[in-house]
Amino acid sequence: MNPPHQALRGFRDILPDEVDRWQFLERVCREVFERYGFREIRTPLLESTELFCRSVGESTDIVRKEMYTFERGEESFTLRPESTASVVRAFVEHSLHRGVASGYPEKLYYIGPMFRYERPQKGRQRQFHQIGVEILGASEPMVDAETLEMLWSFLDEIGVTDRELLLGSVGDTECRPAYRARLMAWLEPRIGELCADCRRRYRENPLRILDCKVEADRRVVADAPTMLGDLCGSCTDHFTSVRASLDRFGIPYRIDPRMVRGLDYYQRTVFEVLASGLGSQNAILGGGRYDGLVETLGGPPIPGFGFAIGMERLLSLVPQDRGRKSETDVLVVALGPAGWEGAVDVVRRLRRAGIRALAPVRERPMGAQLKRADRLGARFALFVGADEIDSGRFGLKDLSSGEQVALEERAVIERIAERLR
Repeated sequence: MNPPHQALRGFRDILPDEVDRWQFLERVCREVFERYGFREIRTPLLESTELFCRSVGESTDIVRKEMYTFERGEESFTLRPESTASVVRAFVEHSLHRGVASGYPEKLYYIGPMFRYERPQKGRQRQFHQIGVEILGASEPMVDAETLEMLWSFLDEIGVTDRELLLGSVGDTECRPAYRARLMAWLEPRIGELCADCRRRYRENPLRILDCKVEADRRVVADAPTMLGDLCGSCTDHFTSVRASLDRFGIPYRIDPRMVRGLDYYQRTVFEVLASGLGSQNAILGGGRYDGLVETLGGPPIPGFGFAIGMERLLSLVPQDRGRKSETDVLVVALGPAGWEGAVDVVRRLRRAGIRALAPVRERPMGAQLKRADRLGARFALFVGADEIDSGRFGLKDLSSGEQVALEERAVIERIAERLR
């Protein structure tokens, strides 16, 4: 049990030195996604437990083992373990489908924390954060391919280059039953070789056996029949079109015929992106098409497609120099008692001009103040003393070049603003 003065296991503080990189990811995400017509949506952290049971699937590990659920009276609530269900619930509840026009689906993205009770490991926490997108109202293969192109651009811009796209198809309600029957027939004589979870999955959702992480089970199913061999004509055509568009966009991929996703709502296109440096569990994101989910949650038969990225795992792959920024633009160096008094007023005027500025809260030696400027990564030091206040001209030093000039306050503000552009 955690002492009360420590964070709970699987939960962690994000300290100021890290926040710059988090904000970098969020900023690039917004810039890239909005180029493609996506709008941000923010949903509650807490939802009805039934929402996730109906959408994610009662047989999934998330619902069976990993959700943070509690009761109040006759109601059951759950901290969201993923956001697709929440976004679709909001889409239905607020009738956003009415704004979906032919060829122009609703495009939404989200950024925020999720919660799952699982063993903490590198890049995985019990409170974790995701960036994700949902496209609601279009079934065309081009939607799948264009969204993957957007994802590829995002990964390029944050500097994650050592990656691989795995692509597959899990069919739909027309062709999946035949594959399920064929897979169950193949698995039946091998059930005794599988783990207890997979023996349960055999009865509830045998496709999920292909997603088991137990190495012995993975060896057993290595020769199992694949879904790609049982795709109906329309699913085959859809998958072929997605691949053709990815080829056209120059996005490399590898077909994974055994890919299944851990959630029950997926149909047709599914995908994952793998990255090196994360051990055996090297997926940093995944997603796919979920054409029946809106209807399952009480809406009209509207198709959907999306993905989710684990931010903690992604950040571990972003180059260390990406997203780092200085904490201040100008450190006001107070020279003597009169300088300290004057610095209080000068720093306020700099801030009102939109400049990030700091001044000491009490008198400090000039050397100590300059060391502080260096630690903060300040671009400029502005010297304020009795002589500077009397003359109205202040010494401004560019700490990157060493250049120092004496300027009136208005010229100081103009010069700083110009150099920071």
